[in-house]
Amino acid sequence: MRTIETLLPQHGKPDVASLRGYDADDLARYILDPDNAWWRRRLCVHALGGRVPEARVAGLLGRIRDRGETGEVRIALLDLLADRSELLPWLRHEDRRDEPSYGMPEAILKARGLLGDRTAARDLATLAHSPWQRTEALGEAGLDALVERYGVEAVLADLGGGRPEDRAFAVRMRHRAGQDVTGHLADPDRAVAHLAESLVADRGRLLRYLDEAPTTEAAVRAACALHRLAEDPVETRAIDARLGSPRVEVPGLDEELRRPIVHAYAPGCQRQSDPRWRLEALCTEPPARPDQEAQLARATAALTAAGLAPAGPVPCGEHRMQGDGTFHVYEWGDDEVHVSTLGRFATGYEDDHAARRPLEGAGFRWIDAETSQVRVTDLCVYYFGHREPLDVGDLLFYWQD
Repeated sequence: MRTIETLLPQHGKPDVASLRGYDADDLARYILDPDNAWWRRRLCVHALGGRVPEARVAGLLGRIRDRGETGEVRIALLDLLADRSELLPWLRHEDRRDEPSYGMPEAILKARGLLGDRTAARDLATLAHSPWQRTEALGEAGLDALVERYGVEAVLADLGGGRPEDRAFAVRMRHRAGQDVTGHLADPDRAVAHLAESLVADRGRLLRYLDEAPTTEAAVRAACALHRLAEDPVETRAIDARLGSPRVEVPGLDEELRRPIVHAYAPGCQRQSDPRWRLEALCTEPPARPDQEAQLARATAALTAAGLAPAGPVPCGEHRMQGDGTFHVYEWGDDEVHVSTLGRFATGYEDDHAARRPLEGAGFRWIDAETSQVRVTDLCVYYFGHREPLDVGDLLFYWQD
């Protein structure tokens, strides 16, 4: 019989199917030995699903409780043994709030939900309202288990409804029950309103709501939901005109800057964004993207003619050895210049930079400090773990690792 190590080679594809047929007691003993590679032990935990030897349960529970154990193994074991009620007192202990293993506090909350602990409902609702999909899934799994055991009304009562995350849970439950959630398009929390927008599916109700909506944002959300359902640009533009083509006004953001930013970021903007940005992207023509090869050749010629002898252009991801973004980099000495892929924009982050005049003479628009610092209000973009409005400079010359 093949060993666990041969089924799970250091290099190559693991034979998960054969692992599921492996002797359950042998798998449990392998998991309990901390000298075995943690990643193999985690895969063995997954292979034990539905066939945990009762004689090994105490030892496996001990692995969960051991803070010195690898977090990934502990989390996998929590999923495996989520039906063991004897684990609940440990899960509920106040010491669990400062668990050192990454992802362990969230996994503990999910396990409490699976074990029917209603005191975890509020924290689970907070997880379920997270913008991180993995965290959201853990919260929803715990809440769903509570609903299955106690019913929706009991969990709603535990939450109270005063927080955005409580209302988000209510929206999901009402939608699941086949109830209309259109009214939640006007929720004061944009993430809750965005959730409702993603769920509504009654075109007739949405069309009527355009005239009933208590706020412009709510009406715009109805328009975006209608577009999601029909994907009819003619209808969407007609609705936009009917609403007066509402826009987010940003002082200092002229049309040449606005259009590429709208079409690069508004379609996939974060849920806390003003929905008017997305409607604008749906109803306006995107600007023509520059011919990258020609634009960079022009920049190279201008910089070379000015005697700056640049190296480049190099894509920003290659320049920073990871990630990607919206600009190329020219570098010489201690200096560098960025040329955007979104338009004829260039910057060196200094108004008197040596490259400014040569590039402006070649038709580029230099993004000076004042312009670079214009905050594009309520257009939330993911940027190094944050989901907030960014400045023009960060958007035209965006990099993410």
